[in-house]
Amino acid sequence: MEQIVSKNHLLRQIDAAIDFHKIYEFVGDLYCKDNDRPSIDPVVLFKIVLIQHIYGICSLRRTLEEINMNMAYRWFIGYPLNEQIPHFSTVSYNFKHRFNTASVEYISRWVLKAAADEGYLDTEAIFVDGTHIKASANLKKQARKAAPKEAKRYSHELFDEINKDREAHGKKPLDENSSGDNSGKPEMVEKTVSTTDPECGVFHKGEHKKVFAYEAHTACDKHNFILGVHVTPGNIHDSVAFDPLYDDICRHYPEHKIVAADSAYKTPWICKRIFESGRVLTSAYTRPKTKDGNHPWYTYVYDEYFDDVICPEYKALHYSTTNRDGYREYKSRSYLCADCPTKAMCTQNAKCEKTVTRHIWQRFVEMAEDVRHTPLYRDIYKLRQQKIERVFADAKEKHGMRYTQYRGMAQVTNWVSLNLLP
Repeated sequence: MEQIVSKNHLLRQIDAAIDFHKIYEFVGDLYCKDNDRPSIDPVVLFKIVLIQHIYGICSLRRTLEEINMNMAYRWFIGYPLNEQIPHFSTVSYNFKHRFNTASVEYISRWVLKAAADEGYLDTEAIFVDGTHIKASANLKKQARKAAPKEAKRYSHELFDEINKDREAHGKKPLDENSSGDNSGKPEMVEKTVSTTDPECGVFHKGEHKKVFAYEAHTACDKHNFILGVHVTPGNIHDSVAFDPLYDDICRHYPEHKIVAADSAYKTPWICKRIFESGRVLTSAYTRPKTKDGNHPWYTYVYDEYFDDVICPEYKALHYSTTNRDGYREYKSRSYLCADCPTKAMCTQNAKCEKTVTRHIWQRFVEMAEDVRHTPLYRDIYKLRQQKIERVFADAKEKHGMRYTQYRGMAQVTNWVSLNLLP
């Protein structure tokens, strides 16, 4: 077998570059030391799964069949021709019940550390995006379920800022425990849940077929090394899943200076978090969401000195209140709007009153918009298609990540982490 496997085979290169004996340190506590029952070598188990992901084999059963017939695969896991390879159910059981998410995380961090020690990582700029993975669940097997609306992670910080802003304008502070309807009960939302895999979510966007899916929110460096992965149901917005992923990036790579992400991440909170930390968010242009036939949004200009908004007819819209969502409301005077020559392009309100909203963290969004025009950051953003988009393309075309046969968040997270292993 040593003579049959070519010297430049990919698995030979991997075996020469990685010291797989390091795996024993990560999984040693998961095995019983005084049990005489023999177990499959954990290095062999990880090598089997590595073969599955490298060559995009759809299932463990098929992977073991291929290993049984392929000389290079047998050489890689150290099984000669006269030795029976492990049963696929044994490999599956170990990755489902023995090796947890922490074990897979240790392996990923270990490989990344080896790459960093050799000088391959370039973490000055981080590229962030998410990709959907079709779940192993039939869309017809679903149920409607009422669940409490999840609070945003930054809700307490935002609420404190809202009340400070209201007090600065002479308004009464809001009660955080009240939902606005004086009931005191959490807001409920109705969700479509799969009866096969309740942890996935419905995904439907553009021309995509409506399916149950998971989403892998991923960050990579300039050399396409995967720095972090966070898996969520397919109906979770990118901006909501950003925080746990970015926490990992800040913990392991605090030296990064630039975050490149698409317009879905250009929210007030994300812009505030990145710019306040001394880093820069470079993002895309956001198309204005102005109603056809109305004045463009940019014709309403914010006057910071007077804290007013100036309309296209040069009339002032004065501060009215700051709502629970963190938006300041600026309203016009109805007696001025009643005879306005462009009223039809401004408002159809029966009271002849125009309302313009502005988030209390809008200045950070404007900073991201200014950065977009800087040559350095503009060029870094253009690299997204060669970096994070290339990672997703390779994962789906070459490594079978268009859909998953695993069910449950934990199993899908392990599968995705091993699939995107650096």
